[in-house]
Amino acid sequence: MSRLKFLLALCALTTAATICAQTATIKGIVFNEAQQPLDAVAISWDAEGTQTDENGYYLITIPANREIRISFSHIGYKKSSTRFKLQPGEIIEFNPVLKTSVEQMADVVITSATLDQQEGIISLAPETVRKIPGANPGVENLLQALPGVSSNNELSTQYAVRGGNYDENLVYINDVEVYRPFLIRSGQQEGLSIVNPDLVRDIDFSAGGFQAKYGDKLSSVLDITYRRPVNFAASADLSLLGASLSAEGISNNKKFTALVGARYWDNSLLVDAKQTQTNYQPRFTDLQTYLTYTFNSKFSMDFLGTIAINNYNYEPQTRQTNFGTLADPVALLVVYDGQEQDRYETYFGAATGTYKPNAHLNLKFTASAYHTQEQEHYDIHARYALGTPSTNIDSTDAGEVDFTRAIGSQLMHARNDLDALIVNLQHKGQYIKNEHQLDWGLKYAHESIRDRLQEYEIIDSAGFSVRPPLEAFTNQQPYEAFDAPLVPFTSRRAQNTVNIDRLMGYFQYSRRLNWSTAKAWYNIGLRSQAWTVSGLGITSNTQQVFSPRGQFSIKPNWKSDMLFRLAAGIYHQPPFYRELRNAQGQVLPEVEAQRSLHIVLGNDWSFDMWGRPFTLTSEAYFKSLDHVNTYTLENVRIRYRAANDAEAYAYGLDMRLAGEFVPGTDSWISLGLLKTEENIQDRGYIARPTDQRFKMAFLFQDYVPRIPDMKLYLKMVYQTGLPGGSPSYADPYFYQTRLPFYFRSDVGFLYDIINAERGASINSFIKELSTGIEIFNIFDRRNSITNTFVRDAASRQQYAVPNYLTPRVFNIRLRARF
Repeated sequence: MSRLKFLLALCALTTAATICAQTATIKGIVFNEAQQPLDAVAISWDAEGTQTDENGYYLITIPANREIRISFSHIGYKKSSTRFKLQPGEIIEFNPVLKTSVEQMADVVITSATLDQQEGIISLAPETVRKIPGANPGVENLLQALPGVSSNNELSTQYAVRGGNYDENLVYINDVEVYRPFLIRSGQQEGLSIVNPDLVRDIDFSAGGFQAKYGDKLSSVLDITYRRPVNFAASADLSLLGASLSAEGISNNKKFTALVGARYWDNSLLVDAKQTQTNYQPRFTDLQTYLTYTFNSKFSMDFLGTIAINNYNYEPQTRQTNFGTLADPVALLVVYDGQEQDRYETYFGAATGTYKPNAHLNLKFTASAYHTQEQEHYDIHARYALGTPSTNIDSTDAGEVDFTRAIGSQLMHARNDLDALIVNLQHKGQYIKNEHQLDWGLKYAHESIRDRLQEYEIIDSAGFSVRPPLEAFTNQQPYEAFDAPLVPFTSRRAQNTVNIDRLMGYFQYSRRLNWSTAKAWYNIGLRSQAWTVSGLGITSNTQQVFSPRGQFSIKPNWKSDMLFRLAAGIYHQPPFYRELRNAQGQVLPEVEAQRSLHIVLGNDWSFDMWGRPFTLTSEAYFKSLDHVNTYTLENVRIRYRAANDAEAYAYGLDMRLAGEFVPGTDSWISLGLLKTEENIQDRGYIARPTDQRFKMAFLFQDYVPRIPDMKLYLKMVYQTGLPGGSPSYADPYFYQTRLPFYFRSDVGFLYDIINAERGASINSFIKELSTGIEIFNIFDRRNSITNTFVRDAASRQQYAVPNYLTPRVFNIRLRARF
């Protein structure tokens, strides 16, 4: 009898497992256009149905290996239909956004994605961001794989878009603009991005031609939305480079939610692998929280807070860099004394109240403050020698320097301090009825900056102090006595107290319509900003600009699934403090806003290949710029001339093929062509510092067919060399050169020990657990970001010694979700 009971129990378990294995699970939150959860949304598929709870959450089980159409409907909102075909045991998260309307235009796959295509926005999956390897992982790490986005420094989170620089990109978190540090000079000083990928729900990116509701910048918009929790969850990500922890929860009455993330980052593993031997103690930490409270169906409040403290202690010891050719090899040997101590503290808080009196109107009121205190202190003395390294590859001392032929020294000093407080008050409104949508906004910003710039560089070659390169004097020693004063090679001293008050506003109108058999959408808007620069010892100056913008998209009723876009506008970038300060540190309040006429023509072609969905996105663009504030770029530090004395242009083509190259995974190949030049003071057109002529990037996700829990993540980027490598003081019209091309490939191998998508340990405390290894710069390509210029005292020749970035580095990683 006992044996019979055992067999019956075994059959029951087997049947249950078989049924479970033939189903898949979909869960998520249904939102309205104001990103508020919707309760009582009817969800139906086949002959079954359910609805969302009061927090907008749902969880459904559908048959696997079969295409299922799921409909989301709610009174006063468009009915959204989505098709899914999932693998047995697979669990995915899908968060649809319902738009206010009385009827559905057409059967779509994912409504939010279609809207993004109309607006020229690229949406990225947060889970992909969290898994793709990189020397500085995060949202920016994934952006670097997109066409039109370039970054030649894996240690930096900064990026340039379509010929613009790092200061021309807007970044929003929950509709609040955030900022980057002022005094950062090199990528290894940056630490963590302000965006915490563990907290992200939506990532939208536009490389140009964006709407009037976004701010006054020339290049791009990165729009981040943090998620609202629906239950308790936690995650941990540990590696040799640092740790990231997050937790989230919701109150019993479903009114209060909390999302908290803490990160610690130490990139000494990467820096220690570089050519300079150092005592290096970086400590990058931050804490972020996102709190929401829903009073009723009409009113809610949320708070976003960030504290980031970055300590950067750098004590270089020695360096050897071999360069030149096999026929004429050269080595630079440097012995250092001194150290650098930098500290960056950032405090940011934003409180938002959202009032929705009815289904059509949404009103937001936000107060935010950003405070940064930055210190850059260093005294570094370098004694260098130029020599000839051994080229005998059979010898054990190959690469070692046989003898030196020139000796010099360099002393660098800085005591730079900055304190900036930025306060914003803003209102945003949105009215949607049927196919019509109105958006408007008003914002006041007060920027208070206190800055001390004090730095100099002294170069000594064979006992003589080298004078500034542009200074005219004659040294006739020993025949005539040298009576000229001794001056540093470079010197900058300034102390500024600056206040900038800004008043910004926008209004835009959008509409969807049927045009014959095609579906069309358009958006027109106007943005304006007035600003006043004042301060200690500064003559107050007020200016104002207007920026009209428009977008149009059409989806013909063709057999091929295609969508065409056209965007145009006049974009202004009123100067921020960095753009008002010239290379000597002097603030010039009369600097005008840079202006760009921007035209973008795009096409999205969706098709099936190998039985799987793919989308080919193409965009051609042209920018005509005037009132250009030219600058020099060294590593990631930008120094402006604070003069609107140039005009420029940029044009190019961006293409991206995205889809399931491997079933069940998202990958893409991107290609970018660009040319951008500037004409300074009518001297003729030359390449701009961000003239990235060609770029190709590859993002690939894969798994072992027989071991699906073993996964591969690969990011590969190739970019032609940027104009650079010349001294910052050099006249660009006399010194035009390019850095070598940039090529880098990062790969990660992760094994899922516990995988919730396959139904393993779903009810246990640990929902997911994976571990693996990451290899940064797998091909060990020696990429250079700048050059160090040294002089040979014997031949008076000046050498450009490349400053190489990180070599091949191995990292171990452990990820868990609870």
